[in-house]
Amino acid sequence: MKASAILFFLATALLMGICIIGNEGCAQIGAPTGGPRDSIPPRLVSASPKPGSTGFTGNKIVLNFNEYVNLEEVQANVLVSPLPKTNPQIDFKLKTVTVKLKDSLIPNTTYAINFGDAIRDNNENNPLKNFTYVFSTGNHIDSLRFSGKVIMAETGKSDSTLIAMLYRNTVDSAVKKTKPDYIAKLNGTGGFTFINLSPGIYAVYALKDGDGGKTYNSKAELFAFADQNITVTDNSPQIVLYAYAEEKENKNLPIVSVKLSGTDKKLRYSLSIAAQNQDLEDDLEINFMRPLKNYDSNKIRLTDTNYAAIPSARLRLDSTHKTILLSAAWKEATAYRLIVGLGAAADSAGNSIAKTDTIKFYSKKEEDYGTLVLRFSNIDLNKNPVLQFVSGELLKASYPLTAMEWKKKLFKPGEYELRILYDENKNGKWDPGSFTKKRQPEKVIPLTQKINIKANWDNERDIKL
Repeated sequence: MKASAILFFLATALLMGICIIGNEGCAQIGAPTGGPRDSIPPRLVSASPKPGSTGFTGNKIVLNFNEYVNLEEVQANVLVSPLPKTNPQIDFKLKTVTVKLKDSLIPNTTYAINFGDAIRDNNENNPLKNFTYVFSTGNHIDSLRFSGKVIMAETGKSDSTLIAMLYRNTVDSAVKKTKPDYIAKLNGTGGFTFINLSPGIYAVYALKDGDGGKTYNSKAELFAFADQNITVTDNSPQIVLYAYAEEKENKNLPIVSVKLSGTDKKLRYSLSIAAQNQDLEDDLEINFMRPLKNYDSNKIRLTDTNYAAIPSARLRLDSTHKTILLSAAWKEATAYRLIVGLGAAADSAGNSIAKTDTIKFYSKKEEDYGTLVLRFSNIDLNKNPVLQFVSGELLKASYPLTAMEWKKKLFKPGEYELRILYDENKNGKWDPGSFTKKRQPEKVIPLTQKINIKANWDNERDIKL
């Protein structure tokens, strides 16, 4: 073989990835890599009419992109301002997105169509984030902006599932009867921005729109309102809205069930004794599935191991009539007996306790708890602050603050978030607002740091708001 032919063979073999026998540096044969992943979203190359057009009188908008596109979740992503009575029809084909307007347009008004994350490329699904097409039926484009933030009054946190709403009609009944003129979505921190507004006076609200009606029609909906109407100008100040539900659903604490005697036709109940250990500072709860029609306090007894009655024991029925609360001056590491006698209670369905049950349990030890000391450096005691301890989504405990240092000897171990409630009416709990009475909700300030309380440990922390 000629030298030139050999060189040609070797060069070809190396380019094709063929392993040559005797070549120690030979790599395994494999498919060539495809290069870096495409992460570039589609780009608008032309539009008819052009973005920012004035004197718009048509009902069709055509957007052309530099690559094939898809549309995803149009109803959830696309937002038209001012809000139309009928949503536009939005379609796509190849590199083109077409918008057909169904409503007659308001004269001398700037419109903005925000596509959110709906427009994506066909290959890698890269979204063209918050692409907005703007046009005007008048002779100019309105360019004023108005921003704000929505905070959940009860927790001090944000909820991006709410929407902010602007009304040109500023009478109170408008938010209950008609859809808003403008809608803005909230970001992850509760912030919102309205764009392309004309100067004027607006009413501003926030709403968790459960039924999709864009109106405040249930006191169970999360809702927020501003104390005064806002004037949109070149220098409109930001606003903070505090959202609340006037008729909030009650969230009961989880109950640890205890399996007791009886059949499905008999009245059954569960106890709030975790691992048969009663908390030293809590009531013992006897929980029923249905509201009780009546109960006999003489047939429910708390005793010691010798069946002698505990004199400090007291029974009461809670407001739901589903729970009997037993309070007592619990002694640490002590054995108790709870005796629930035959016929002690009957529910609204006519079921009653069919036999006497005796439940043995113990109270916890003091060493099962931690001692907690918190020192506050800049809290305003004149605002009636209440210290709240939160685990997960549950409010576990709350205590009014009357001094700059707060201490508790027996505190349940665990990790807690801390919050400060400013208790305006001094009733020790958070109270919602009322749009009808123009009363804002009480406000809660969340503290950034969490606290981890250890059992049998002195836990101390300096707190600065």
